[in-house]
Amino acid sequence: MAGACAAPAESAAPGRNATTVTNCGRELRFDRPPSRVVTVEQSSTETLLALGLGDRMVGTAFRSGRILPEYQAAYDRVPVLSAKQLTGEQLRAATPDLVVSSFASNFVKDQLGTREELQELGLPSYISAVECHRDEPGTPFERLLRDYENYGRIFGIPDRANALIAQQREALKQSTLTSGKPTVVYLYSVFKDSPYVAGHNGIPSDMSRIIGAPNAFDDISEEWPQVSWEEIAKRNPTVIVVGDLADRGTPGDSAAEKIAMMRAHPVISQLDAMRGNRIIQVPGIELDPTVRSANSLRLVAEGLKSLGVAR
Repeated sequence: MAGACAAPAESAAPGRNATTVTNCGRELRFDRPPSRVVTVEQSSTETLLALGLGDRMVGTAFRSGRILPEYQAAYDRVPVLSAKQLTGEQLRAATPDLVVSSFASNFVKDQLGTREELQELGLPSYISAVECHRDEPGTPFERLLRDYENYGRIFGIPDRANALIAQQREALKQSTLTSGKPTVVYLYSVFKDSPYVAGHNGIPSDMSRIIGAPNAFDDISEEWPQVSWEEIAKRNPTVIVVGDLADRGTPGDSAAEKIAMMRAHPVISQLDAMRGNRIIQVPGIELDPTVRSANSLRLVAEGLKSLGVAR
């Protein structure tokens, strides 16, 4: 499994572990490790649980998939502030000393509030470095590992963070192809019959780089561009990776629904990938920056081999 099992958080004396980290071009200073953390969505929640920080979490929101069994007991002890998107009022009512999210898009005026607005209230915010490729150097997975390093410093648990980094590096090393260069389309979601696929700079793009199977839409700088079915057909991928977001509850989110749409589409259904059933299903949450992303990297690599398009 991609992440380490949740464990009790190491204790840290207030005032003893002051630290400063740079996150998405912003300096965050902590005079003491945070003890009242709110995570905005499941991906950031499970990442902190993997680091054994459940007892420092006072709220979570927006579960988009099943919680991994090894995190379930710790997750059940964290208050769910909202089943869907967290509001600024719900966030402030939890009186946190840090808010963590995998996505910069959550920090807008009509949702949580901007990072600047929250900082004026004395509430620092941390966004996954994967989101901030303009401010954070390195590949997406390198930036994801930097998150763990930063969490180790912020919470005063460097040993646990380093152990998770080592585990993830080993998982990345094992997921490579020795031959074959199949092209891949990563289908994340479909909204009003418009598919959203992985572009450049995100986790799926880096999966393709690591595995050696080019992302068919890597020429688009947007992380999750909206495209047309006809454009997917034009790219004619060898394999289609479908993200399963069934638990999110929006029509068209499940992998089964997306596959049914493609089989019914007059153009997509005629692609060699569809006619040959060259489809790989992965948990949709793992295509976003999370401690679980290395698991979908493995699933894609193994799937390409089992389909006979790579070794």
